[in-house]
Amino acid sequence: MSSATDPESPDPIAAAILDHVAARGPGKTLCPSEVAKALAGGPDGGPTGDWRPLMKPVRATAIALARAGRIGIYRKGKPVADPGAVKGVIRLGTAPE
Repeated sequence: MSSATDPESPDPIAAAILDHVAARGPGKTLCPSEVAKALAGGPDGGPTGDWRPLMKPVRATAIALARAGRIGIYRKGKPVADPGAVKGVIRLGTAPE
């Protein structure tokens, strides 16, 4: 993960979120659990381990990316104005224009 001492070290969670959002494309969203499952996945891409402990870090990273304007967080199909205040089920997608 990125750290203040090593800015060149990429955050694998952020990279996975950005990759999944880009692959899904504009106008489409995905569940954060898809990212968590991919991060816990094996060589065939399926989840091999328990992906549930990854949900909080995935959600926190998604909120940080949304605050930076790199992705959008959606609730009930609408973009969330304050990503840090969102509660409940969310979806990730391209940043709203």
